Amino acid sequence: MGLSIEMQLLLVLSLSLIPNFEAQLEVGFYSQRCSPAERIVKDAVRSAVSNDVGLAADLIHMYFHDCFVRGCDGSILIDSNSTNTAEKDFFANKISLRSFGVLDSAKSKLEDMCKGVVSCADILAFAARDAAEMVGGIGWDVPAGRRDGRISLASENLANLPAPTFTVPQLTQLFLSKGLTQEEMVTLSGAHTIGRSHCTSFSNRLFNFSSTSSQDPSLDPRYATQLKSKCPKGNTNTNLVVPMDPLSPTVLDNAYYKNILANRGLFTSDHALLSDPSTSSQVSEYAANVFLWRTKFGAAMVRMGQIGVLTGNAGEIRRNCRAVN
Repeated sequence: MGLSIEMQLLLVLSLSLIPNFEAQLEVGFYSQRCSPAERIVKDAVRSAVSNDVGLAADLIHMYFHDCFVRGCDGSILIDSNSTNTAEKDFFANKISLRSFGVLDSAKSKLEDMCKGVVSCADILAFAARDAAEMVGGIGWDVPAGRRDGRISLASENLANLPAPTFTVPQLTQLFLSKGLTQEEMVTLSGAHTIGRSHCTSFSNRLFNFSSTSSQDPSLDPRYATQLKSKCPKGNTNTNLVVPMDPLSPTVLDNAYYKNILANRGLFTSDHALLSDPSTSSQVSEYAANVFLWRTKFGAAMVRMGQIGVLTGNAGEIRRNCRAVN
């Protein structure tokens, strides 16, 4: 079964409203402007991930959070101040994102070598690609030329980021609103194969699930027992975390899809992909063919990187990724 008529109409409308910036972004954008740019970012990522492999997942997830809120403009990197609470201090970001120092390090070196040339938005785009390459062997050419946004509002996160309780129609509609297809939604969801989740994001599946069931019956019982041992009932400690993928938590692979088929998808939104024939078929396809998923993932990351970008004279090139000029 394909998309409903309503979803098809929404796709047409969303694509007509979102400008196509592909032609304005360019692979090798800094080859003449600042030739060491991509190497400097890669060195910073390699150094950081070698010391803490968990930072790779953080960089990939941070890029997603940046692009889905105001587009890929580096606004996730701006610090809050006395008059504004920025995106990074949205509660979900505040307790999970921790690799800002990696971007700071790369930016500092780039400013020393090519002052005012390389945007923070592009640094994050390069860093996400480099992180994926380090922990999954997945690489892609990054079209660059983004400029940095000047606005960062924590209040905009809730309406623009998918919740762990979302259904397939909700996920599909959100991705369509960003100009991404349902297929790209399922493909990008595979990033849940690395990184950690806080217990509070899925504890509803473990305890007091419904009036007839103490835990979500769609969750593998043995996996549920493991989760309960790490996330006790009544826990409100936001520091308690578990790997999102119990099989290979530090490797960007297709285990996410295998977990879903085995009823070990961590979030309600993960398991929900089995509820729709189209998304379920794609889950099975990716679970059986890691090479197909890797190829599609790189292409989807490039497409995501074009959401709402600022180019030309829009925005600015921040001197410091944490503050507007």
